[in-house]
Order: sequence, then structure tokens, then C-alpha cells
Amino acid sequence: MTNDANSIKMLLEGMIKHQTTKVLKIARELIPNITPEDIRNPQDFPVLYKDIVFNYEDGILSGYLAIQTAINNLTKT
Repeated sequence: MTNDANSIKMLLEGMIKHQTTKVLKIARELIPNITPEDIRNPQDFPVLYKDIVFNYEDGILSGYLAIQTAINNLTKT
């Protein structure tokens, strides 16, 4: 079971990294100098906040992060 949990965690980490890169790329198409820290608060940037594609991809990232938190909580010993 531990190996399964570790495999899932590693897969999820890769998915999160990929999605984070994707979200940052989309944000930088709209605001070239935006930082990874900035995209954590898209409400501070009206262009991001209103962009449908950014919000969709950011929502996927949020879902992945929620799953990661849930798995981490389940596998705590």
C-alpha cells in the first residue's frame, strides 16, 4: 500500500508541476512580467480574473492541489 501511495503522490506532483507551468504561461501571455507568486492572487489582476482560459486552467490546478492535500492527510501516520 505504501508503494501505491508513493506512486500516486509522485504522479500528482508531476501533474501539479505541469499545470503550474501551464497556468503561468497563460498568465504571461496576458501580463508578460507576472510572477508565480502573483498568479496565486488572480483577483489582484483584472485581466487574469476575467480571462476564461486562465480561470479554467487555474481551477484544474486548484483541484490537483486539493487532491494532494487530501492524499497527504490520508497517508499521515
